[in-house]
Amino acid sequence: MSTDRIPVMIPWLGEDEAKAASDAVLSGWVAQGPRVAAFEKAFAERVGAEHGIAVSSCTTALHLSLVALGLGPGDEVVVPSLSFIATANAVRYVGAEPVFADVDPDTGNLTTATVDAVRTPRTRAVLAVHQGGVPADVHALRAACADWDLPLVEDAACAIGSTVGGKPVGHGALIAAWSFHPRKVVTTGEGGMITTDDAEWATRLRRLREHGMSASAAERHASNKPVLEQYVEVGYNYRMTDVQAAIGLVQLGKLDAMIARRRELAARYAALLRDVPGLTPVTDPAHGQSNYQSYWVQLAEDFPVGRDDLLAALADAGVSARRGIMASHLEPAYADHPAVPLPVTERISRDSLILPLFHTMTEAQQDRVVAALTEQARR
Repeated sequence: MSTDRIPVMIPWLGEDEAKAASDAVLSGWVAQGPRVAAFEKAFAERVGAEHGIAVSSCTTALHLSLVALGLGPGDEVVVPSLSFIATANAVRYVGAEPVFADVDPDTGNLTTATVDAVRTPRTRAVLAVHQGGVPADVHALRAACADWDLPLVEDAACAIGSTVGGKPVGHGALIAAWSFHPRKVVTTGEGGMITTDDAEWATRLRRLREHGMSASAAERHASNKPVLEQYVEVGYNYRMTDVQAAIGLVQLGKLDAMIARRRELAARYAALLRDVPGLTPVTDPAHGQSNYQSYWVQLAEDFPVGRDDLLAALADAGVSARRGIMASHLEPAYADHPAVPLPVTERISRDSLILPLFHTMTEAQQDRVVAALTEQARR
């Protein structure tokens, strides 16, 4: 067993992020403030949106997005089961019901056909995920949702830097939610963002993240006169700190380099795995390019070992891989939740795994991962 373990992910953090965080601390302003505002502006510009609203996580971003749409009890929202469970949970947070749809076998994303198959008269929205950074075909989904008179929410947790039709994921989105968790390409430790082109929504979302206050803490502190805030609706404490935003601004400046390196590593994986029997690596879809936030491979039905045994064998070889994307409808939290048959979702979730991929990964490390996979494939 190797003692030099290869992790599945290492955030690309360094002295620049440390200094930015230190400067924020030394400034005396560590809560939501000027750095958050600067990060919101820079992030929105990067994805081609008019407004960015920084929040505490992608989960809270999804929750507020559904609140902004006015969803509640009696409403249904079509979601992929093939996603981290927060996607479905956010629908429940507003009292609505998630309706699980199957996904495309190549991308792991919703399609117009899979959404249409589970749409009912109670459907009030569609929540599409850009899974693992692989962009969904949102042009087709947006057109279909327009015909159905349904809003399309984009869970872009993994997709900063991915593109659709040459434009950034998030460009032209009605509303999109983003994550800055440490396993994402851009990280602030924890944190999230909502992007939208709707100015009224942006104003309300900023109010909702801060207890429903009519004037933010930053606005009150900036005023030379007393500001008596009002609480105009029930809100939440979903704020990002200036320390996190300071790190995010540095990370955003490194995004192009991170995407280029991840795509380089993904291309090398594809070349190395081409002759390994029984493995199908994730690839770019015809309609866009992935940031390869996650690099997953699908096992053939006749692969010599099962996915879980393969994970164990890789661990013994010093390789930290992870199971593929979960199927939320199979989790205990949704054991009593109705669902149509989801054969593609269950197949991908059962027989896929995520391989190590990070900015500082060396060719020698990548060779070790492929060698360990090849040994199991040829058993």
